[in-house]
Amino acid sequence: MSAERKRRRPPLVSLSQSATRWFFRVLLTLVYRIRVYGLEDFPKEDGLLICCNHQSYLDPLIIGVVCPRPVNYLGRKTLLNFPPLAWFLQWNDMIAIDREATGIGGMKETLRRIKRGESVVIFPEGTRTHNGELLPLMPGFCAVAKRTKSTLVPVGFDGSFQAFPREKKLPKPGRIHVVIGKPILFEEYMSLTDQETTDLLATRIRSNFENARRHWKRSQPQ
Repeated sequence: MSAERKRRRPPLVSLSQSATRWFFRVLLTLVYRIRVYGLEDFPKEDGLLICCNHQSYLDPLIIGVVCPRPVNYLGRKTLLNFPPLAWFLQWNDMIAIDREATGIGGMKETLRRIKRGESVVIFPEGTRTHNGELLPLMPGFCAVAKRTKSTLVPVGFDGSFQAFPREKKLPKPGRIHVVIGKPILFEEYMSLTDQETTDLLATRIRSNFENARRHWKRSQPQ
């Protein structure tokens, strides 16, 4: 991992970001009764790619509050069209990818942040699910992962789609279950092709998603 220094934010900014995360942590825990499994598997080292399935606009908030330390978000620039989410993402260091352009600027910034030892959340499906099920992963993350030799953290969750499906304009209360899987070390995929790396990550995310879905179904009123 690069010896570049982490960004030093002004104390007031760091304090405000911490307060924001705690606010959403309390709010989402109360509204969605979030349950997290596998937190003991979350790596202690820096410079991670946290790879999650994508069910709704709630997802960045969910991942931001369940991760044990601050994270950056990699997301489409169009996410900033939803004002409440845009405020949260910009305040918490979202890296915007412009799909109408080349997206190179966003990818360079992602590389810089990981090399500084920061962690970045990505949704490798590329878009929100239409029906709550997993979509095929896009291999674009492989270039960043291999250039930075990042540890990949596969995360699967369920309940976010049921609370905020694509066709709805506002979320509703519910229950959300998050499963953090065992990390994929660089040594596990360094010699794999991009497609093999994508397949490996997809298998881990699916396993965590299916585990989260079992927990979600058991939590529903009979």
